[in-house]
Parts: sequence; structure tokens; C-alpha cells
Amino acid sequence: MNDPQADRELKPQEFEFESMNLQVGVRLQFITHRRLKPVQHFSTLIGWLKDEYLIVKIPMDNGAPIPLVEGERVTMRVFSGIHVCSFACTVERVFGRPLLYAHISFPRTIQGTSLRTAMRVKVDIPAKVIPKNATVPGADCLLTNLSVNGARVESKKSLPQDEDEIDLEFALLAPPNNQEIRVRTRAAVRNISALSGGSEQAEGFAYGVQFVSLDPVHYTLLQNLTYEALLADRQKIV
Repeated sequence: MNDPQADRELKPQEFEFESMNLQVGVRLQFITHRRLKPVQHFSTLIGWLKDEYLIVKIPMDNGAPIPLVEGERVTMRVFSGIHVCSFACTVERVFGRPLLYAHISFPRTIQGTSLRTAMRVKVDIPAKVIPKNATVPGADCLLTNLSVNGARVESKKSLPQDEDEIDLEFALLAPPNNQEIRVRTRAAVRNISALSGGSEQAEGFAYGVQFVSLDPVHYTLLQNLTYEALLADRQKIV
């Protein structure tokens, strides 16, 4: 169900270039408009000359650079860390192999939407719950939604009832090469519910947990996961 507060937070706003806090190497969504339906690619920011142009890597498709034409209209999207920003521009100059980068026009109008820090994304990630009491064995579980603040954990087994904190271990894929990064973080248990399969006996348990002192690198990976879901598939936003 859509959250009215989320709709308000996602209302577009006008942004200045500096407020995007762009850094060299940031990942960009590069959208072309040659077809009836826009096509999304991913690129990297190389640099810029203020009020003149941006320098970006030419996106790749099936191992080859996509063809770009000077004067072609494209849309760029970027995650600033707080906002998802979008701006229209044109391709000004294309540098082919071996350089594979392009100059695109400097953004004149930038639209942005706030990204809720607690925005949750539907996932299906195997995980392990490691109780604080080291004498109790860990339990396999599944993360069914995830945010920078916490997660929903589903488990066939009930966790120890006397523990208000657990260690949670799972893996995330880091761009651009989908390298697997293992995450282990302390999490506070905020709520517990039984999973019903239509019978009188519960088929499992769901736990709402809040991350405690999440590693900054892992926080950034979770931000990126939320950002890409917002850009590519809003159906994944809880």
C-alpha cells in the first residue's frame, strides 16, 4: 500500500547543480529516447566544466558501446545521497575507441525527489541470524524487505525470546561488477509476528529489526539498492 507521506516526500523539486554533490566516478543512469519507450543504461561521471559540459563514459550494451549521435537528446539521473536528481541534456561530442567517453551539455534545469532514509525495498536474500548468546546456534532465515535502517526477517524457527538484539549476516552485490560483499551487523528486534499458512499452526515467524551501528560501506550499498529500485522498478518499493 502506498504511503501518503512517501508521496509527499517524492514530490519533484528544483535543484541547483552544486546541491547534487556530484563526485567523479559516481554512477549515472543514462536514458536514450530513440524509441517509443525510453531505454535505460548506466554510465560513470568522469568530470565537468562548469556551465559548459559534463564528461561521461559511453554506456555499454552486450559488451559494446551504445551508438551516440551528436545533438541527440538524453536524460541523466543520479543519486546525490539524499535525492534522486534528473536532468535533460544533449550529446555534444563523442569520443570513440579507445577512449569511449562523451561530452554532454551542462544541466540547466534539474528536478529531484527526496529519497526516504527508511524506504524499504522488496528483496529475497538468504541470511543467518546469530544470537548474542554464543552458545545458541545460528538460524537460517530470509530477508524479505530491506532499508538502510533495518529489515524484515522471516524464519522457520523462533528466535530466542529473551534476546532484544541479534547479529544478522547476509550478502549484497556491489556495483559495478556485482562483487559479493558480506554484511554482518547488530540488529535490535522491534516486533515479532507469526506467519500463517492457513492452518492453526504457524508456518514461521517474521521479525522487524533495526540496524545498530551499520558499517558506512554497507550503508552506502543499501542506499544504492534502494536507489536502483526507485529508478528501475517502483513495484519493489514497500
